[in-house]
This record gives sequence, C-alpha cells and structure tokens, in this order.
Amino acid sequence: MAGAAGASPAAADGGGCSVPPAEVEAVVADWMLEFACCCLCRHFGKGREAEFLRWKRVAQALINDLSKIPPHQKKTVYLCQLLIRIAKGQSLECHFENDQRISPLESALSFWTSLEKEEIKLEKLHENIRHLIQIQIIAVYMENGYFKEAAEVLGRLFTDSESDKPLRVKLATVIRSKDPYVPLLQTFSYSRLISRMKDYIELFMKEKGTNFLIQAATKQVESEGLGAPALENKTVNVNENDRRNLETKQRSMKEEESITNPSPGDLKPTKIRPHSQWKCSANRVLRSLNNSQNLEKRGDALTYGRRRQRWTSEEDWELKSGVKEFGVGNWAKILVHGNFKNRTSVMLKDRWRTLCKIEQG
Repeated sequence: MAGAAGASPAAADGGGCSVPPAEVEAVVADWMLEFACCCLCRHFGKGREAEFLRWKRVAQALINDLSKIPPHQKKTVYLCQLLIRIAKGQSLECHFENDQRISPLESALSFWTSLEKEEIKLEKLHENIRHLIQIQIIAVYMENGYFKEAAEVLGRLFTDSESDKPLRVKLATVIRSKDPYVPLLQTFSYSRLISRMKDYIELFMKEKGTNFLIQAATKQVESEGLGAPALENKTVNVNENDRRNLETKQRSMKEEESITNPSPGDLKPTKIRPHSQWKCSANRVLRSLNNSQNLEKRGDALTYGRRRQRWTSEEDWELKSGVKEFGVGNWAKILVHGNFKNRTSVMLKDRWRTLCKIEQG
C-alpha cells in the first residue's frame, strides 16, 4: 500500500518528525480510505445494511475531501462509489447526479466503466457485470411502470456498435412488450447482479491484500492476547472455497454469455418462453440465492399437493409490504420474512403479477 512502508511509528505520532504534517495526513487518509473500502466490501458481501450505511458515510466523506484522486487510489474510489450506487439501485427516488434523469444504476455504470479502464484482466467477469447493470437499469424502470423512461435510457446506454447490438435489440423488444416479468429480466435479476458484484469484490480484496490498518490492529490484538480464539475461528481456506464455487460460477457466466451475446444465427427478437421453461429458469436463479430456504418452503408446499388456495387480503398485504421493502423479484426473501400460509416464491411472483394487472384495470 502506498506510504505504508515508509511511515515509522515516530512519524505517525509526530515525535521528532521532520515530515510535513500535510504529507503525514495524506498517508493516513490513504490508509483510512482503503480501510473504509474494505469495510464497505465486507458488509456489502454479507448483506449487512446498517454497517454498510455507516461505512458509506465514512468513505463518502474521505472521497469528498479529495481535491484530485491519486492514481493509486482510483480503483478504491471507483469501487466505493459503485457499491454505494448499486446498494440504492432499485430506488428511482435516489439521485447521485445533477441530472435527475440518471438513476442510481445508470450512475453506477459510469463508475463500472471507469473501473474496467483501470484493469486489463477479468474481461469476462467485467462483461457479465456490465450487461447485468445495463439490463437492471431497464428492469427497474419497467418494474415501476416507467416504460417511456426505459425507452429513453436505452438510447443513452448503447452505441451503434455491432458488439452492443444483440443485447440492445433484446431490451428494445422487452420494453415494447411492457412486461417486467419476461425471462431476460427475471434471469438477469438484481439479485444476480449483487451475486456477481460479490464475486468481483472477492477478487478485488485478494488483489489488494490485507489492509495496513487491519494488519496493525491484528498485531495489537494478538500482542495483548485479546480475541485470539475469535481470530482463529475467522481463518478461511480460500483455495478450498474457490474450488468449490468455481464450477458453479463458470456455468452461470457461460449461461449469461449465451443469452446476452448469441451467435449471429441466434439473433432473434425476445420471445416469451413456455411457462414451464420460464418457471424452471426462475427457480434455478432463486435456488442459487437461498437454496436452503427455498427447499424448506417448497417442502411445505408439496405437503399440500397441487390444491389451489385462495389468497386472503392479509396475504396480499404481506406481499405488497414485502415488495415495498425488498423490491420486485426478491420473492425468496419476501417469502421468508412474510407471514404466508403454504406459499412458494413462484406463487408470490404469480400473485404479484395478478395484483399488478388488477390495479392496471
């Protein structure tokens, strides 16, 4: 890390220090910003919203204090800004740019583009995440009923290059359908975007190595004999985890590539697949997000066979509250946190679609 090797303990506390205070502050600010980024990544990966919000304020304050981003801090700053915007990606009322038309995810896309320019590796993961952000920008507008705005943002997102054409054509067809539940949007969901960002964060943290402040704090804790058992329990075999997850990640990335970048002969307007095929695809995505929870709920549903059960007004209220809290598409999370009787995540999705049609008249 920049500045870490050359700063002695004496320089840090100012005792007999010949280094100008401004330079000392700059080094400390570097450490603090990287530590804040590390905390943002960790809490984003664990889904800890309160902790993420706290470190978001710290990171934003440090970034705002920069008159110019140092070259060695560009990736850190871009990643902080990216995560902050993706965390608010489903809220169109939140604005990060002076132009009120720019949604949080569209703003996030600009920082993702900047991150891509700073790296020469991970081309495939970069492409997957870029496509997911682009698709979700459109999806969020459609889920909120803003089809005109979705068409307008499509023009801002894509150039006329041939490489962009397949996805641009598919999204244009989806917007014309005015159906936010088409397979493309359901498969390339906000939840999948979060999952891919966690993959990127893991690689980013490995590349960065252990943060200087964490190293210093760990040595302090170990020297004083504090929390040694806890530190031992935190040990993780990264290589073992990588081997266990590699096959699943590669399969998902190949699936994404086949849909967003088909061969020339496969380029056709988006079509609604048969319900059974779409249902299988949606269930596969949800299982990858929360397999154990879905299996438990699915087991309860099978106990009652295929008997249809009327929706009560209380269940409708629970569903609307869940969508308001977690967003459209997060059916597994809504199912777990809501008070539903013998329902599955697919039932929640179908009921929400029915409620939307009823409200539209």
